[in-house]
Amino acid sequence: MTDQSRSSLMTRRAVLGLGALGAVGVAAGGWVMLSRPSFAGQALSVSEAHKSATGGQIFLIDIRRPDEWQKTGVGEGAHPIDMRRKDFVSALDQVTGGDKAAPVALICARGVRSARMSNMLTEAGYTNIIDVPEGMLGSSAGPGWLQTGLPVRDVEG
Repeated sequence: MTDQSRSSLMTRRAVLGLGALGAVGVAAGGWVMLSRPSFAGQALSVSEAHKSATGGQIFLIDIRRPDEWQKTGVGEGAHPIDMRRKDFVSALDQVTGGDKAAPVALICARGVRSARMSNMLTEAGYTNIIDVPEGMLGSSAGPGWLQTGLPVRDVEG
């Protein structure tokens, strides 16, 4: 093997090695984005959230996307407000009457978005945000709304 072919082989290995490291970094970054952030506030099981929402003790907000509501329905007692709405806080205020101390529980599919939004709303001055970490589809926190067999309703539009 000539010095030039050894050099070329080493360069290819170096490029492949850097590419592999980059792929690992991207995969790790994606895992961080999909992992559930910590939330220091209160949490409810889906059964507790359902009972409290239908009993009028909390405002249960389903923050998923409309296409997700269409696929699974929205939990009985929940108010669907897409978390991506620019006017999310205004829509939430309409539900709660603008009371930042009102008990507001957030639910999403698997508890990742609800934990993020719980942190954001707490930072925005809401003082009684509650997470439902099981979500509609289940997570490490529990089986979720649908698998628990809790009632859902269809969402129009």
